[in-house]
Amino acid sequence: MISGVLLDLSGVLYVGNKPLPGAIQAVQKLVDAGLPVRYITNTTRKTSDAILKQLADMHIHIRPGELFTAPIAAKDYLKKNNLIPYLLIHPNLEPEFAEYKQSPDINAVLVGDAGDGFTYDKMNMAFRYIREGAAFLALGMNRYFRDNDHFNLDAGPFVQALEFATDQQATVIGKPAVEFYMSAVNAMHCKPEEVVMVGDDVEADVIGAVSAGLQGILVRTGKFQSGDEDKLGSNERCDSDISSAVVYILKNY
Repeated sequence: MISGVLLDLSGVLYVGNKPLPGAIQAVQKLVDAGLPVRYITNTTRKTSDAILKQLADMHIHIRPGELFTAPIAAKDYLKKNNLIPYLLIHPNLEPEFAEYKQSPDINAVLVGDAGDGFTYDKMNMAFRYIREGAAFLALGMNRYFRDNDHFNLDAGPFVQALEFATDQQATVIGKPAVEFYMSAVNAMHCKPEEVVMVGDDVEADVIGAVSAGLQGILVRTGKFQSGDEDKLGSNERCDSDISSAVVYILKNY
């Protein structure tokens, strides 16, 4: 039985700035059926406002409260734990953390997909803070993502480099952290075992969701690579795209 749906964004609903074929219609079918839907993403190159605008420009309209991003979860985590971060993040994301930009009392390092911001000087500064005892936080551990026709390094390889150098393991805030999934599940007032996560990342989206007690569907779009389906277990399935996944979801609603 399925009583709630979590949808990844990039690679599932769109690639670059173009919606994938059938994605808009598939989302509308879920809404029309009355299924609660939340959108859960590790994207860390855009603020939540920018993501909502990007979706609206592609005629995918969602309410702010339906969007769950790793940066939003990170802000909550920082406040709850009285942490002031050194930010190793993308320039486009900096407005989301503007309140911390000028603070001198750093006791944490927050790493996202910084893009060209992953310079030696910034990585070295993050290394020094962690070595001196700062909390080590990562917005995600994704290895790569797809943008238009290209695959690009995500934050994961850089987080692992800092883990290797400091001999410290990062606390992951976004997917596949159980708490991140549960925040979206609880917002829908659903039982975890009745919620399905649809994603293009076999590890962070699908296996991560199942490890958190959810169901998982891998789609063959976005960053999907041949052979990813072989990593799936008995509680996970693979569909060609979001349209096919929605057909399955509605049959089991």
